[in-house]
Formats: sequence, C-alpha cells, structure tokens
Amino acid sequence: MPSYLGLPSPTGDETCVLPQRLDSRAVDPVTVSTVISVPREKVFDYLQDIANHSEFTDHYLVDWRLTRENSTGRGAGARYRVKAPAGRFSWGDSTLVEVERPHRIVEAGRTGKGNRIRTLGTYELAQGPSGTTRVQFTLQAERSRFLSDRILEALGQRAWLKRKNEKAMRRLRSILERGEGRGQRVTIAAG
Repeated sequence: MPSYLGLPSPTGDETCVLPQRLDSRAVDPVTVSTVISVPREKVFDYLQDIANHSEFTDHYLVDWRLTRENSTGRGAGARYRVKAPAGRFSWGDSTLVEVERPHRIVEAGRTGKGNRIRTLGTYELAQGPSGTTRVQFTLQAERSRFLSDRILEALGQRAWLKRKNEKAMRRLRSILERGEGRGQRVTIAAG
C-alpha cells in the first residue's frame, strides 16, 4: 500500500501529502455500511465517478464543483460546501487517490478553516450472496491542534457526521436499486 506522505504516490509524483492512515491524533473514524441488491462491479463503477457522489450526499454536501474535467478514476476530485452546524469555514475537497477495481476506493481531502484538517474516506465493496454488494464507508479526520476545531469535535461533530453518512448510504442504495432519491449530478461548471 502506498503511504501518500512523501513516498511514491498513486499518481507517480511525490506531491501527495496524506498518509494511508492518519496519525494517532486522528479523531475516531466514522464507519457506516449498507447492503445493495446490485452487483459489485456496477456499484464500483458508480462510486469511482466522483460526480455521482453529489447525488447521494447533497443533504449535507452542497455546491459541488469538479476539480478536473474527467470525473472518473484516480485523480478525479471535487470541492463542495459542508452544511454543518456552526460551520463558518465550510468548504472541503476530496480527490480519489486509490481506485482498486472492484473492491476499494480511497479519497483524500481537506476541510475546515484554511483546509487545515486532512480527511481520508474509504469505500470497501464486498460481494454478497445473490448478486448483492456490501458497501462500507469509513471517514477519518485528523484531530486539529486548533481550539476552535476541537470545540466542534466536542460538540458532537462525529455523531452528526455518522448520521449524515448513514443517510448517504440509504440514498446510495435507493439510487442504485430503484433509481429513486437522486440528487443533482455535479458537472464541471457546477450546474
């Protein structure tokens, strides 16, 4: 596994700055999962296109903008606004840094004031019985050394993120199984 911290990165350069696992200062990760009655390859194809992520997360991540024209695969990224309580510095971004067909997608990002909080999101897809797929999403965030960020953590930010990500998994299942509950898919011009 690459380390994303000054060692060989998935893109072949030395500019990635996010480790495979965040250090011991990381906030406890948030993990949610769902079982979708769709083959794993189809779920993977949907998730590896970051433009689709706005469809199932737009209840708390809004104003999406792609960071490049090609929204699929490693290097694809997006910037968005997080509708969090007391979120004065609400912009964040995510870039797909690892895309291992058909079982794993890792997105590295930043959020918070000045984008100073690093994040790591991992989608793990496991094939289930009768053509189902178990999707597990784990979000890690680096613990901030700044008091204002630590206050938000203490006020229940982790619980809020867990609720929002549980809803995102329910919406993902609804979209892939029945085509229902779709939000708007982001485009390069955010429109």
